[in-house]
Amino acid sequence: MLGKLLGDRYLLQEQLGNEIGRKTFLALDKLASDSAYNSVVVKLLSLGNNFSWQHLKLFTREADTLKQLNHPAIPRYLDYLEINEPDFKGFVLVQTYIAAENLEQNLKAGRTFSEIEVTQIARALLDTLIYLQAQEPAIMHRDIKPSNILLANRSGNKVGDVYLVDFGSVQHLAAQEGGTITVVGTYGYMPPEQFGGRTNPASDLYSLGATLIYLTTGRHPTELPQENLQIQFQSFANLSPAFSDWLAWLTEPSLEQRLPTAAQALEALNNQQIRPSKPHQITPSTSESEALNKVATKPKYTNISCCKNTKYIEITIPTPGLEFALLGLAIFIFSFSLLALDYYKYSKTYEYNFFPSTLEILVAFVVFITCALAILYVIFSGIFSWFGKTKLRIDCNRISLEKELWGFKRNLLPPSNTKSIKSLHKFPVKCITNAAGDIMVSATKLEIITVTHKYFLRSNSNISPEEIDWIAAEISEWLDLSIDSDSIFLN
Repeated sequence: MLGKLLGDRYLLQEQLGNEIGRKTFLALDKLASDSAYNSVVVKLLSLGNNFSWQHLKLFTREADTLKQLNHPAIPRYLDYLEINEPDFKGFVLVQTYIAAENLEQNLKAGRTFSEIEVTQIARALLDTLIYLQAQEPAIMHRDIKPSNILLANRSGNKVGDVYLVDFGSVQHLAAQEGGTITVVGTYGYMPPEQFGGRTNPASDLYSLGATLIYLTTGRHPTELPQENLQIQFQSFANLSPAFSDWLAWLTEPSLEQRLPTAAQALEALNNQQIRPSKPHQITPSTSESEALNKVATKPKYTNISCCKNTKYIEITIPTPGLEFALLGLAIFIFSFSLLALDYYKYSKTYEYNFFPSTLEILVAFVVFITCALAILYVIFSGIFSWFGKTKLRIDCNRISLEKELWGFKRNLLPPSNTKSIKSLHKFPVKCITNAAGDIMVSATKLEIITVTHKYFLRSNSNISPEEIDWIAAEISEWLDLSIDSDSIFLN
C-alpha cells in the first residue's frame, strides 16, 4: 500500500499501525494549501476477508465523533472517503497528524516520569475527558492507554503538550441504551464493567488511572499484583500518599467506589481529597462493640463540632472550663507572692546597707527575671487553657492535636503521619456505683495510637462520656478503623 494515492489526493508514505481489518498510515496531502500541514493520518478499513459489520460500525462512529469535536488535544477530522478500486475496496478516514511519540514509545526508550510530570499528564487528560463528557450525549473513549497518548514540545519541568488519539473504540453514552453489547478496549486498562460491554464516564477514569500507574511503576498493570481486583501498585512507586490514594480511587474495581466524572476527578486531584470510607454493613452477628464502631450518633446537647469531608476530619472542643483558669490564677498569686517576699527581704537589707553589693544586685535581678518569666508562662498557659479550643484534626497526611486561641496554635503533641495510625482505643477511666449497685461510667478516654504517640481525649466537666463515644464513632468511620473498647465486668 505504500506509495498508493487515495482519492487522487492522499499519498501513503509510512505505516503507523496495523489492526484486524484496519491499517493506519502517515500520508501526504497533495492538495494541502500550506506545506507545513500537508502531513495527515489516514485510517483504512478494508472490505477484505477480515471485514465485519461491527468494524464498519466503529469506523463510521469514529468519523462521526471526530467531525463534531473541536479540542486542541484531539486530532481534527479532515475527510472521509469510500474507495472502490481493484487493489483496495473500503473506507478511508483522514485526520490531522501530530508529530509526537506516544507514552509507550517514551517508556520503551528508557524515559521515566516524576510524580510532578505524571500529575501534569493527568490534569491535561482530565481536561480532555471533561470536554468529551460535556458533549450531548457524553462521549467515552474506551481505549485510553499509553500508546494512545502523545507527548510533544517537552521543555524544562514542563511535560509538554498531551494529546489523546485513536477514537476507534469511542461510544456515546446514549448508544448503550437498548443497543448491542460490544466489548472493546485493551486488557490491563479496561475496568471490570467494560468486560461486560457496558461503560460510563467513570470507565475512562479507570483506564486513565491504570495508564498513570504504568508511568509511575514502569510496569504494565497486568504485571502488578491485585487484591479483590484492585491493582496493588503502591510498593512499586515512590509517590506521595495523596497522589497514591487518588490513583487507587481512579482504579477502584467497583463503579460505586470510583470517582464518577472527570470533573470530580480533577477537583479531587487539585484539592488532594482522599477516598471516603467504604459503607459498613452491620450483620446480626456483629458484636455490640463492633456495632458501636459504626454508629455515630451526635448527642443532642453538645458544643463540640465535627467537620468531616473526604479531605479531613476535624473535632473542635470548646474551652475546658473555669477550673483551669482558677488553678492558673492560684499559681500566679503564689508566684507573685514569692516575688513580693523576695523584694521585701532585699528592701530590708538595703535599709542597713544603702549600697548593695554587685552580687546582691545580680541575685535580685536573676530572681526577678525568673519570677517574671514564670508568671508570663503561667499567664500564657492559663489563657490558653481557659480560653483556647482543643482541635483534633486528621487528614490524608497527618494527625495533630493542638490548642488554638485567636489564631495562635500550640501543639499538645507533635503531629504524626496519618499512615502511622495503628489503632483506636476507648476505655473507661472512672466509674461510680449508683444506689441500685450498678456500675456507671463517669469518665471515658479515647486514644488514637500511632507508631510514636498517643493522641487522647478524655471526658471531664466539659466533655461527657457520650460525646467521647460520638467522637470515637466519627473518627472510626472516617478512618475505616474499628474501635478497641474495654468493657466493665462485675465481680
